[in-house]
Amino acid sequence: MMKLPVMFYVAVTTLLLITVSIMVSMSLPMNWIFWVTCVGQVFIVIMVYRMLTDNYTTDKTFKDFYEDHPIGIQQFS
Repeated sequence: MMKLPVMFYVAVTTLLLITVSIMVSMSLPMNWIFWVTCVGQVFIVIMVYRMLTDNYTTDKTFKDFYEDHPIGIQQFS
């Protein structure tokens, strides 16, 4: 069985929850909105499980990156 990447689950979950928002704004029947919301919640649980159990490793540390600084340790004199 092919193992799907974690980002696949993130994308599907995001699309499902955006779809729920669009369905609500278009006033579609409540039963459709309910079932798509239920499927979205199941995908959230699957997505979180897959993220937490993913075998992802990196050699970066907090010293290497912070949002307002470039990657790599900088020496200030």
